[in-house]
Amino acid sequence: MTYISSLKFIDICAGLGGFHLALANLGGECVLAAENDKFARKTYEVNHRPRSPDLFKNGNFAEDLFSIDPNNMPDFDLICAGFPCQPFSQAGKKLGFDDDRANVFNQLIKMIQAKQPRAYFFENVRHILAHDERKTFETIKNKLEGCGYSFHHKIVKALDHGLPQTRARVFMVGFRGETTANSKFRFPQPIPLKLTMSDIFGGKCSRDIGFTLRVGGRGSGIADRRNWDSYNVDGKVKRLSSVEGLKMMGLPSSFKFPVSEAQAMKQLGNSVAVPAIQATASNILDYIESKNLPAASSKKDTYHES
Repeated sequence: MTYISSLKFIDICAGLGGFHLALANLGGECVLAAENDKFARKTYEVNHRPRSPDLFKNGNFAEDLFSIDPNNMPDFDLICAGFPCQPFSQAGKKLGFDDDRANVFNQLIKMIQAKQPRAYFFENVRHILAHDERKTFETIKNKLEGCGYSFHHKIVKALDHGLPQTRARVFMVGFRGETTANSKFRFPQPIPLKLTMSDIFGGKCSRDIGFTLRVGGRGSGIADRRNWDSYNVDGKVKRLSSVEGLKMMGLPSSFKFPVSEAQAMKQLGNSVAVPAIQATASNILDYIESKNLPAASSKKDTYHES
């Protein structure tokens, strides 16, 4: 496992803080975060203030992403973001860059251009690959490469990192000062399933692998084709709660929700799968060290591929 105590990261569109938890487990320090949902902000602060008190003391936990001046941000090595998936989601209107929420990505580009971090790590729904006949994804790739970074992507499943749900998401990773063609970065290999739904519920479940946690459609009923939160456990129908949801997302049992159960389930449905993020982040940090990329404080130095 990688530990780089000096690595600084920022957490944009932070949600409940899955990126924060994964990077903190690897020794990283969060120096700025942004989240606009008032309920997610409560959950984020309750759980991450103890490990990152300066983030909240210094006013670097922003509610409005667009209020941040990219030129006056703290230096950072890695920018992490699960930028809004609704513009690209199969379940939404699929407006792509015609959706105002897509402006978030352009703000990320401005941050990268201003601060020149060592690397980026973004996450989004799988449908982003096919959106608008792949034009959306090509735009994302071209903009990031245009900033002087390599571009890697992979569909990563929570299932491939020990968790009992598919949850396929596109991970995007790149590094400053190298081309995509010359980059040697590799995503981590899948690992065996560590938990089944019987482990999650603490009883005999009819399914080993559960449904992917979602935001909408709760309570459809176990016989409904849209069902994702009802299970047969010990011969009885049981509805998934945030207690089981925490385990399915790889969050610790100590994680707290200072919000309603409905809000907790919404936040889990929007979250990243922590073990998948942490495994990928570990490879990112190893790669940064192997390439000896200058730190954030040395961002004005130019790195050339050897």
